[in-house]
Amino acid sequence: MKIADAELLKLIKTERIVTSSEVAEKFSVSWNTAEKHLMELLISEKVERIKKAGVTLWMLS
Repeated sequence: MKIADAELLKLIKTERIVTSSEVAEKFSVSWNTAEKHLMELLISEKVERIKKAGVTLWMLS
């Protein structure tokens, strides 16, 4: 399943900070799929990634 960028950005805007697992659960996709879409947004500089205590957190740029 493809996650629409607009829907994913809306979720991050609402939640402020999300994890890949939260995105996977919300959109009913695998963790790998969620991570892939978040990485695409990172590359396009729409989100930032913070690694903290073994967890990757995602937030809007």
